[in-house]
Amino acid sequence: MSKTALITGVTGQDGSYLAEFLLEMGYEVHGIKWRASLFNNIYQDPHTPDGHFSLRYGDLTDDSSLTRIVNEVRPDEIYNHGAQSHVAVSFESPEHTADVDGLGTLRLLEAVRVLGMTVAGSAIMRG
Repeated sequence: MSKTALITGVTGQDGSYLAEFLLEMGYEVHGIKWRASLFNNIYQDPHTPDGHFSLRYGDLTDDSSLTRIVNEVRPDEIYNHGAQSHVAVSFESPEHTADVDGLGTLRLLEAVRVLGMTVAGSAIMRG
């Protein structure tokens, strides 16, 4: 039985390379794409039979979309690569950057906790 992975920021450089790697390893991969994101180098035709990649619209600033996606996918592993990573924007909109990058991670962890899933990591990550 193959593992299922959920990747936020799947259209970015790191997220797309991770998705390709996991697909090569036999994973079923679900990626969360922010509506305004552009595709990087990962794409699978949705009409391809036996496709192991699906793209879902979500936003790290919207806890209900994260909870819904995590609940629907029930992944074995979650990789958080989603972020507001444009340097100029981070200076122009620091509160938005903190909301997406900092609180977005908290929202994702909370979706996992509410659904009774396990998070493996260091207590130092959580303060």
